[in-house]
Amino acid sequence: MAIKSFRGARAEKEASPKPSLLVSDYMTKDLITFSPEQSILEVMELFIKHRISGGPVVDKNGMLVGIVSEADFMKQISESRYFNMPILEKQVSNFMSFPVNTIDHDRTIFDAALYFHTNSRRRLPVLNNGRLAGQISRRDVVVAALQLRSQRWR
Repeated sequence: MAIKSFRGARAEKEASPKPSLLVSDYMTKDLITFSPEQSILEVMELFIKHRISGGPVVDKNGMLVGIVSEADFMKQISESRYFNMPILEKQVSNFMSFPVNTIDHDRTIFDAALYFHTNSRRRLPVLNNGRLAGQISRRDVVVAALQLRSQRWR
């Protein structure tokens, strides 16, 4: 005699929403940007005021032309003291790093993690159709990994 199960029909499992893996979902969109003509003094004050260590440099048309960070200023600050020459009147264009490595908004956070693993940069400008759309940092990638872990890797 066959054994009969008294269980009811099994409910279909709902597909759990997959967490987003795109850079555009974790990037910072409200950026503090700088122009190549700004003075170094003004940029340093903005770094302190907004508690940031760098940011993208854009031209009058909003196109990314470089990136500036505290590290870009360190050599010049030390040399200016050695040669007793002020640097604060100089412009951002004298210190910014260019060309800038960027990442497209539709790439995954794993692509960003690979970039940060192989480079010493802490931030990466994000482009959407060639225009600056945001910036992703190492911290953003860590946040994304924690969110993925809580949804998928248990």
